Amino acid sequence: MTDSIVLDSLQRRMRAMHSLYYDAVSTMDLDQVNHFEREGVLPIAFSLFHFANMEDASFLLMTGTAPLWDDDWEARVRPAIADHGKNRTVAEMVHQRIGDYREFEAYMRAVFTRTEEWLDGLDPEELLRVVISRPFPPEIASTYSARVAGDDGITLLDAAECWIYQHGLRHMGEIELARGLVGLGGMTS
Repeated sequence: MTDSIVLDSLQRRMRAMHSLYYDAVSTMDLDQVNHFEREGVLPIAFSLFHFANMEDASFLLMTGTAPLWDDDWEARVRPAIADHGKNRTVAEMVHQRIGDYREFEAYMRAVFTRTEEWLDGLDPEELLRVVISRPFPPEIASTYSARVAGDDGITLLDAAECWIYQHGLRHMGEIELARGLVGLGGMTS
């Protein structure tokens, strides 16, 4: 019963978080998204592309399903840097731009829809499955999800919470702040 309550909460929170992205994207234009403020300040394009692409990439570790991102999506979206940037510096990623905003929206929607459909069909007991066991490899050991992990490792619930939900809210906060730099207001109170 508890697993069902947790899954129901996760499903609702994920949809709510995704809805913030849909609202943000629908109220910005390409110039605002690609706006370069100054060195050291990432454009909204970074936060949008990074989060959608990381949510997509997380599917491999969580479900064994390959990401949606491929050469076709790259040709359609045309990001300046075809990389989520997790292992790159801010100095590199300040150059991120989205080439085709409508195609990016389509990619983001495909990623979010897949996540929500997966959660809708998930057996609640799967949330306890360990997706990365201890000891963690170096690229995981320094992450927030490693701090959250239990004795056995990172569970599917930990992964969904950290890699998608909490990560998404973090970047939405960046987007809300950056909206002020391009003359738009925040989205939530």
